[in-house]
Amino acid sequence: MEAIMNLLGSEAGQQIIKGISQETKQDEGLTGEVLSMAMPMLMGAVKKNVASPEGAVNILSALTSKHDGGIMDTLDVFFGGGVDDADKNEGEGLLGTLLGSSQDNVVNMIAGKKNIDVSTVLNILKVAAPIIMGYLGKENSQKGDGSAKGLESVLESFTGSGKQQGMIESLLDGDNDGSVLDDVAGMFMSNSGKSGGSLGSLLGGFLGKN
Repeated sequence: MEAIMNLLGSEAGQQIIKGISQETKQDEGLTGEVLSMAMPMLMGAVKKNVASPEGAVNILSALTSKHDGGIMDTLDVFFGGGVDDADKNEGEGLLGTLLGSSQDNVVNMIAGKKNIDVSTVLNILKVAAPIIMGYLGKENSQKGDGSAKGLESVLESFTGSGKQQGMIESLLDGDNDGSVLDDVAGMFMSNSGKSGGSLGSLLGGFLGKN
């Protein structure tokens, strides 16, 4: 999950969290916690899509066109004067495309863990989705080789592999009672502690209350 830690702990990550919190009128700490819970699952969903030939073609096409990473260089424009409705609608569409039938499960689980409304989680993720995909596009252009296999390798820096990926997939499939989210969060916090500093502070409430 190194790529997620790198993003949320960076200056750009702080700008993203601040911009989304202002747009959705939510606390920055809560916004960061929601993003840190959602990003591994969103990237896990991308990885599941890439596993099929058709899904791989569609994702790779998106990452070399609409979501090539350019948004990461224009965050001031994206957030300036408020996020456009078109961008929010795009984000809503991305959530539906990537998560599919898992969307309700993911959103409800995060809302339950943080004791907030489902609408609050959705509003945060609708704004975040185009940025998250843009960040993936940038990472893929720098570290991938243009192939589905190369993208899968890049995605492992977001989701981990083996046991970590398995836990994320169980969350997406709803094959758990919610405790797996605590396990994923625990791994995230353990890794973030190694890097110390702002990320550890930002995610201090990641294991939050039910």
